[in-house]
Amino acid sequence: MNELLQTFSVAVVTGGSSGLGKSFIRLLKTINPRLLICNLSRRKPSAENSPPGARDVVHFPCDLARGTDVARVAARVSETLNREAPSGRVLLVNNSGVGGFGRFPAPGAERQLEIVDVNVRAVVDLTARLLPVLLSRGGGIINVASIVAHAPTPFCATYGASKAFLLHWSLALGEELRGSGVRVLAVSPGTTRTEFFQGSGAGAPDAIARKGMAPDAVARCALQALAAGRSSVVPGLGNRLAAGAAALLPKAAAARLAGTVMRRRIPQAP
Repeated sequence: MNELLQTFSVAVVTGGSSGLGKSFIRLLKTINPRLLICNLSRRKPSAENSPPGARDVVHFPCDLARGTDVARVAARVSETLNREAPSGRVLLVNNSGVGGFGRFPAPGAERQLEIVDVNVRAVVDLTARLLPVLLSRGGGIINVASIVAHAPTPFCATYGASKAFLLHWSLALGEELRGSGVRVLAVSPGTTRTEFFQGSGAGAPDAIARKGMAPDAVARCALQALAAGRSSVVPGLGNRLAAGAAALLPKAAAARLAGTVMRRRIPQAP
């Protein structure tokens, strides 16, 4: 992993101001302090725990739910990396994501559409806009899916379907790009100790998050999988077993089982 990341000159990360995105940035800066890191999110990441000599993160304020923002920022990112790091491989980490839990359309139709915009449309749009530079310079794409991508998941139906799209799209895109010098990885974390569940309708978000993996461990697992040339990874043994079991069941049976599990975790799922 360390050897691979020394070959990158630029990393573009979405949602790096908190949670898993923050962990990706921290780990990338630790391994390769010379890396130019571009962050796309609404809030600016803090500069805490930066290793000595590491470059400052270049922040691009962006609401990924708005297509006009994605187009504007993608152009600025391309200009910045061509000016500040005109050679070397490029890493794109599509990390940003939003969720919504409860009986559809809870927590609201507007939130359901935001899930599609951020988790699907923005990823496809940003990747398409940056793919030419990736192909010309080589690099990698990490798309953050979820354990719920591996089975239909009631009470987070839109969120789960958006992550299933990311998983299948990443696998297909990786096959299209085979031999191009651009690797594609889908990472499917389970519950992770981040702020993700706050405001999502998931009941007691802190209690749920405490049961999850540390975000630093998830980010390290993803980067190790990218270095190993894998196309998909599920961090954590328990999560891998759950994903494997879901793959063996008929989709309808997997959905019923997932619904039983979610009813125990989501108060709005009677």
